[in-house]
Amino acid sequence: MSLSKRSAWRLSALATGAALFTGLLATPATATGGDSTAGQDSAAPAPAEATAQSGSRKVGYFTQWSIYDRQFYVKDLVTSGTASKLTHINYAFGNLDASGQCFTGNQAGEADAWADYQKRFSAANSVDGVADTWDQPLAGNLHQLAELKEMYPHLKVYISLGGWSWSENFHTAAATQQSRAQHVKSCIDMWLRGDLPKLGGSPQGGEGVAAGIFDGVDIDWEWPASEGGPGNVVDPADKQNYTALLREWRGQLDDLEAETGETYDLSAFLPAAPEKIDAGFEVNKIFNSLDFATVQGYDLHGAYEETTNHQSALYSPAGDPSPERFSVDKAIETYLARGAPADELVLGVPFYGRGWTGVPDRNNGLFQTSAGPAPATYEAGYEDYKVLKNKVGQYTVHRDEQAGFAWLFDGNTFWTFDDPTEIARKMDYVNSNSLGGAMIWSLDGDTADGELMTAIDENLN
Repeated sequence: MSLSKRSAWRLSALATGAALFTGLLATPATATGGDSTAGQDSAAPAPAEATAQSGSRKVGYFTQWSIYDRQFYVKDLVTSGTASKLTHINYAFGNLDASGQCFTGNQAGEADAWADYQKRFSAANSVDGVADTWDQPLAGNLHQLAELKEMYPHLKVYISLGGWSWSENFHTAAATQQSRAQHVKSCIDMWLRGDLPKLGGSPQGGEGVAAGIFDGVDIDWEWPASEGGPGNVVDPADKQNYTALLREWRGQLDDLEAETGETYDLSAFLPAAPEKIDAGFEVNKIFNSLDFATVQGYDLHGAYEETTNHQSALYSPAGDPSPERFSVDKAIETYLARGAPADELVLGVPFYGRGWTGVPDRNNGLFQTSAGPAPATYEAGYEDYKVLKNKVGQYTVHRDEQAGFAWLFDGNTFWTFDDPTEIARKMDYVNSNSLGGAMIWSLDGDTADGELMTAIDENLN
């Protein structure tokens, strides 16, 4: 929602008193994101906004590259039942060039226009069951997302910019008023107005071909004023620049709303480490521009460290040897203490695990020095939940009920992961702390029947 809409809602909530607010929190989410508004003040949020305010956001990242080795398609969100349970999809990722402006192309490691809008899908892999034609102006994942929105009108789809690998040019984008304005305009033109270039002789592309697909933008800068992804510039000034960048985004999105009559949202992905939070984010200011933010609730530890540990515990476990003692609760409490509104914090949960091998058979493998990352399907030390689930019969499942995390251990190899039990525990945490919902990284890690997504849906509010 725009600043004016957000302000109108808050003023309305104050004017109508606690009863209205309590009613909104108690309203259950429906499959379409709607609910009855009978008897509510006319300035109260529309049904979709009321659902979001109730804490029932379910935000899933669909990765551009999942259609390759994983052979995970937008259609799989339908067949697994996941699409009906989500409220938002973040399409990951859009990239920035050296000047900080959005661009696309077909350069390995820089952009993948083929996956985004050129690849023609067969009938078997298409959401509507109809094969793409060679000369249709829009194909690829974006066309499939458009078909998905037709089938599930409640869904909002955002373009997510940056990510771990593509954050290096955010510093340039945010550095000055002029660079911010040019950055935002370029991204709005490409992703919201849908002006996609025709490339390599392909008929796909053209002015406005992708208009209407994206309902908002997700800023995934990892991390302002802190070490992060490859090439990320560490400049203390980016703490204030980040606030200014979000303000520029919100202003230009408001202008686009006035022009089109549509609503465009703004979200951001935020880190879990308190030192990164304090170095790079004016927490008490950024939510004036954001509709909500997703908080990293995973990668708290991993096989990039020598010692086995949890990657996503709710609370710091007894005996944790790491000096930071990271936990989900520590991250959330840091944001709340710095002024973030609880109902605009969306907790990230992993649909994958982190693993080590060469682990001594002591303490069930926990807090032990390893020989390195565990072998895995695509990346050593990183494995999708759907693969780890099949290891349960070969490994022993262990849980720390107080700290809230699980792991697998076979006497040599250790995997920290979230299963439906731990997902349910985290949704209880979201509910009890009146948070804004749950976010998934990433949708391609779930089972074919959407086991983890179902656990979110059944336990969130």
